[in-house]
Amino acid sequence: MELLAAAFNAACAVDHDSSTSESDTRDSAAGHLPGSESSSTPGNGATPEEFPALADSPTTLTEALQMIHPIPADSWRNLIEQIGLLYQEYRDKSTLQEIETRRQQDAEIQGSADGCPSGEEAPEEDDGEEEEPASPPERKALPQICLLSNPHSRFNLWQDLPEIQSSGVLDILQPEEIRLQEAMFELITSEASYYKSLNLLVSHFMENERLKKILHPSEAHILFSNVLDVMAVSERFLLELERRMEENIVISDVCDIVYHYAADHFSVYITYVSNQTYQERTYKQLLQEKAAFRELIAQLELDPKCRGLPLSSFLILPFQRITRLKLLVQNILKRVEERSEREGTALDAHKELELVVKACNEGVRKMSRTEQMISIQKKMEFKIKSVPIISHSRWLLKQGELQQMSGPKTSRTLRTKKLFREIYLFLFNDLLVICRQIPGDKYQVFDSAPRGLLRVEELEDQGQTLANVFILRLLENSDDREATYMLKASSQSEMKRWMTSLAPNRRTKFVSFTSRLLDCPQVQCVHPYVAQQPDELTLELADILNILDKTEDGWIFGERLHDQERGWFPSNMTEEILNPKIRSQNLKECFRVHKMDDPQRSQNKDRRKLGSRNRQ
Repeated sequence: MELLAAAFNAACAVDHDSSTSESDTRDSAAGHLPGSESSSTPGNGATPEEFPALADSPTTLTEALQMIHPIPADSWRNLIEQIGLLYQEYRDKSTLQEIETRRQQDAEIQGSADGCPSGEEAPEEDDGEEEEPASPPERKALPQICLLSNPHSRFNLWQDLPEIQSSGVLDILQPEEIRLQEAMFELITSEASYYKSLNLLVSHFMENERLKKILHPSEAHILFSNVLDVMAVSERFLLELERRMEENIVISDVCDIVYHYAADHFSVYITYVSNQTYQERTYKQLLQEKAAFRELIAQLELDPKCRGLPLSSFLILPFQRITRLKLLVQNILKRVEERSEREGTALDAHKELELVVKACNEGVRKMSRTEQMISIQKKMEFKIKSVPIISHSRWLLKQGELQQMSGPKTSRTLRTKKLFREIYLFLFNDLLVICRQIPGDKYQVFDSAPRGLLRVEELEDQGQTLANVFILRLLENSDDREATYMLKASSQSEMKRWMTSLAPNRRTKFVSFTSRLLDCPQVQCVHPYVAQQPDELTLELADILNILDKTEDGWIFGERLHDQERGWFPSNMTEEILNPKIRSQNLKECFRVHKMDDPQRSQNKDRRKLGSRNRQ
């Protein structure tokens, strides 16, 4: 939170007028979702002069709700039928469009800045008085990107719905409120797309009669888990959202509904996701060992209903949705007026969703970690006093081979053939175990130390032979004495990664302090990446990350903004965000999403929850 606090102060220092007008023109240029990073500060955008109807109305949303009569929307089942995209296509389309939009906006801003005669003239392009006319075409450009644009779907933007266009409400609402309406509408339509994909998973795969005969009941249970419970919750959730739309074509709020379901019903996601390790293993075994299963699944996947998508993409839907739902609520939170009731419900919903996502992640990790620790324990032979490896509070952070340097640091030693010998390190969250690999895929343990008693430091450059060498000190090893190891890594990035993992909180020459800068470098993910090592970070398309450290051979140590997860990843999976105003806005909005509860908001929490349940 120190980083977020510093970032918030930096963001607040950015010129308000230029940043807010810039956010209107680039709306989705820097966020986790299309259109998710525009300013949500009240008062930006249209003025009473631009919209005469606003001159006598201090609260335009209230006026809109009073003057627009409820117009029933299509039933939720019709809504689902009208959705042209499966959820997998929906996610891919939205994230790719978001990346491209951010890339274009960042390039345009950078190009304009490069063409300016002086830095003082740059803000003029953000002035925007001539670029923000109150005309309907400009409101159309208010830029929530169409995620469901499809020849088979009549649903586009909220402002494109016939009921909205014929109501005159677009002449009343300010641009900020229209963007908020789009964000809430996206949450609803994306849930419809998600339910459509879940329904296909159940009807096309799970309930297939031939598949039922091939699978043993236990295999079917592991493969599909409690997906029926997940789909039932999604159905009720979608129905509640649809009812809210039917109250008024200007959506009052959706986060109160999200909060209620996250707190009381989304535990079904935890059950499903926690089964993921066994689900993946069972699916692979079935493909390898049951030819009938493999052939039938291949046949079912060829059905046009599946759009060329594999069964595995349907099985992972619940985990993708609960994570995405949190980001959609973040999108809404960034747009609501500060210190308002809607901000309170959005913060409550986001907090509950964070708890669900955290429990899902912990469920997956617990299963995989336990199996991993058992496997490691079986491979170890202790030359020293045995150390119990398996523990519920212990997990693996990093493992791998390094070269241990032997002998004094002299030129004569450097010429010897046995300057380095291989050792293998297992680094856990609380323990380091140093081994030598022996025949039979075994490891002979010859030293260990608590992780809190490790220190690392750089070895001054002494030529090619000592390149990527660092010193590891064990303040108290297995013999209760201090020990020092000179270790050589295979590359600069591998050396930095080991040093960061071994002693992450120790001040060394290799620890970057860019996280303390007010304008931290940022990148966006343009190619998904799956972590290969425990110290790496899995990246999803359009993730935004602060760069905390990087190496010359192409690795970045970063912190993802939306969940503060840290880890290493290849730099060629990302693109740098060049514009400092966009970076500052990202950090400001990140701070807002994760800010601490204030006493007044806590006092109003129960009242908001009660009000949402009693809403007519």
